[in-house]
Amino acid sequence: MTDEWQGWREAAEQALYGPDGFYVRPGGPGPSGHFRTSVHASALFAGAVARLLGDVDESLGRPRELALVDVGAGRGELLSAVLAAAPQELSARVRAYAVERAPRPPGLDHRIEWLAEPPSGVAGLLFANEWLDNVPVDVAETDAAGVARYVLVRREDGEERLGDPVTGPDADWLARWWPLAPGGEPGLRAEIGRPRDAVWAAAVATLDAGLAVAVDYAHERTARPPFGTLTGFRAGREVRPVPDGTCDITSHVALDACALPGAELLSQREALHRLGVTAARPPLALASTDPAAYVRALSGAGEAAELTARGGLGDFTWLTQPAGSSRPGGIRPSGV
Repeated sequence: MTDEWQGWREAAEQALYGPDGFYVRPGGPGPSGHFRTSVHASALFAGAVARLLGDVDESLGRPRELALVDVGAGRGELLSAVLAAAPQELSARVRAYAVERAPRPPGLDHRIEWLAEPPSGVAGLLFANEWLDNVPVDVAETDAAGVARYVLVRREDGEERLGDPVTGPDADWLARWWPLAPGGEPGLRAEIGRPRDAVWAAAVATLDAGLAVAVDYAHERTARPPFGTLTGFRAGREVRPVPDGTCDITSHVALDACALPGAELLSQREALHRLGVTAARPPLALASTDPAAYVRALSGAGEAAELTARGGLGDFTWLTQPAGSSRPGGIRPSGV
């Protein structure tokens, strides 16, 4: 065992995306084998994204080619489902891009282009579902004197110790977005989200026109968790974060820090309601007139309830960001 100590950003980068990293190793099950996202929970989620894509298409004047960019695409599940859910006239004009650092999975729809970086100069919808939480960040913790210091971690076993004081742009970011009061209580922690702000701004800038959406578990400046949110996932269970490549390493996102001018932050519950996904039960009379339709509608209501549940998937935050020269609004209420 080596005794090499690294900051969490460097350690997580290697554990997730380095040689044989958690997200890039070939032959693995992909993210769906380790945690359940909204994409995997119900086809209603892809249907909502397809409707949002249609709204963006309309706002851009129905161009001959409309980009759909999925950042952090996993195995391409969301793109495949959106292409299937969109009306044929729309899907025929869509140019779909999966942005992912893992190799292209076999059997993926040939219409989906597989890229390591978002394409530039496109117009349409850029969608990033649970991507920013896997952008590695450094962790800060206050010492016995209340000084914020970088947390160092050992790759092999996840043991931690405190390193140098946080200075420079990282200290500026903490002061603005996640203050750890100097001289305050020891042991307070923060994830320094500056790298996430940067990659999100770069992704938005690839759109010449359209809308960018990031979906993640998040928190706002007025209610940051005092001890941070860094954790791990393996085979569907939350585990201690050890940066050895055997588990996902993630932390919630300060999406308010990522937001650019014109952005809107709203819960997944509200976003999906605006896109027509509700948990309303079908009328009981339908069970008599069309039992099969009633069962389908009842099943859909259950799936919608899971996607919008308080204390569950409904608590995800959606950051909607108009982009480029033509800047469509965010997510319109259903029926508008």
